[in-house]
Amino acid sequence: MELKSLGVIGGMGPKATSVFVDQIIENTAADRDQEHIDMVILNHATLPDRTSVILGNRGEVFLEAVAKDLKLLEMAGVANIAIPCNTSHYFYNEMQQMTHINIINMVDETLGEIYSTFGEHCKVGILATNGTVSSGVYKKGCSKYNMELHVPNEVVQEHVMDIIYNKVKRNLPVEPTEFEGIINGLLVNDNCNCVIIACTELSLIPLRDDISQYCVDAMAVLVKKSIELSGKHLTER
Repeated sequence: MELKSLGVIGGMGPKATSVFVDQIIENTAADRDQEHIDMVILNHATLPDRTSVILGNRGEVFLEAVAKDLKLLEMAGVANIAIPCNTSHYFYNEMQQMTHINIINMVDETLGEIYSTFGEHCKVGILATNGTVSSGVYKKGCSKYNMELHVPNEVVQEHVMDIIYNKVKRNLPVEPTEFEGIINGLLVNDNCNCVIIACTELSLIPLRDDISQYCVDAMAVLVKKSIELSGKHLTER
């Protein structure tokens, strides 16, 4: 299998990018340095906040900034690009039109995995930023697979945003039981069949096995696809 280099546009947020890269390394079957994936990582932390530009209808501000990253990765000769940020995928089509390099679509890959596991007509809860939720990218994708997307109520969504912006992004500790309680509410009270962890900051919070079995982590899906498209195998667990 041909080995291909991977470009990463990160910084959204920086900690999530660090964990994404670590997971690429940890999940790549390799016995020595030379068997790992070549990566070009752009930790562009000053990219405009995705939720703000979406809600403010100022997408061109983000696209102008990320265009430079796409050009740099083209010059570096990467074969695929991973962007470990769900909200940025609101601009997926525009970004893909800016470059001939394949940008891995984290949203499509995640929904495809949910469909293959839970099937048609399943009810899918989503935990994400206001930007991701309001963008409709996951709702549109669910419709393609005949799945129902369930958005948390206003109180729960506010709690999720507090965890993302006031705790994880500030590098403050999050009690896993707090986040697990939100997930359990979607599963039990709202009758969801599964829950998408659709924010890379939320992916940093460890979950108990009995909770995680009903969750599909978009970042984990992106890790898997990035390894496969780079011509490598996943480690056996």
